[in-house]
Amino acid sequence: MDFISGEIIGIDKPLGWTSFDAVKRVRGAIQRRLHLKKFKVGHAGTLDPLATGVLIVCTGRATRKIDELQSGAKEYVATIRLGATTPSFDLETAVDKEYPWQHITKERVEEVLPRFTGSIMQVPPVFSAVKVDGKRAYNLARKGKEVNLKPKALEISEMELLDFSLPEITLRIVCSKGTYIRAIARDIGEALESGAHLTALRRTRVGSIRVEDCLGVAEAVEKIANTDITYPEDYRLPEEN
Repeated sequence: MDFISGEIIGIDKPLGWTSFDAVKRVRGAIQRRLHLKKFKVGHAGTLDPLATGVLIVCTGRATRKIDELQSGAKEYVATIRLGATTPSFDLETAVDKEYPWQHITKERVEEVLPRFTGSIMQVPPVFSAVKVDGKRAYNLARKGKEVNLKPKALEISEMELLDFSLPEITLRIVCSKGTYIRAIARDIGEALESGAHLTALRRTRVGSIRVEDCLGVAEAVEKIANTDITYPEDYRLPEEN
């Protein structure tokens, strides 16, 4: 593998890990394999710690492709709990309100979903990295401050009901960069005259990279440790590290 010219590695990010945690492990393995103290590694598209699935890791000169890679369509499988809301729209925060959900039918869910496909406007969650006056919205929200975020345009190309097991539903969603699946959960709950929050999220595809083709973090580290290394012709090995 030529990590310096650039490799694109699909990682299946584990639950509870930040995207930085996964990148740090991959970077450390490459540094040890190349006998370097520093090496450039980045990722295309952040995943929350409570989400799992495809995280694209780029090495060396391939980090120049990050913007291009993270602009690709993304596919998710999302489990949504109806009848309850949380301030973060997921399990990061505790349930703050409960609502009736017994009136919701499978037919009603299938009737509502098309409202959230195509070109839509979405208000991001206040517990997000969106900046407000130079500060991250989640920092303001965690301090109990009021946060007003403006809606932004998104493209949801596909939304499919995979499972209907009240009070939970599971959806497959294909969307553009910048989509907050947590906000989709919020909006679907409101459309169903109830409340909702996200209880599980798995990113199954980014562009052409699918989760079944990705490596676990431990697999990636092992593969890096045992792979044959090649170097670009214009690269000069450091004399001492």
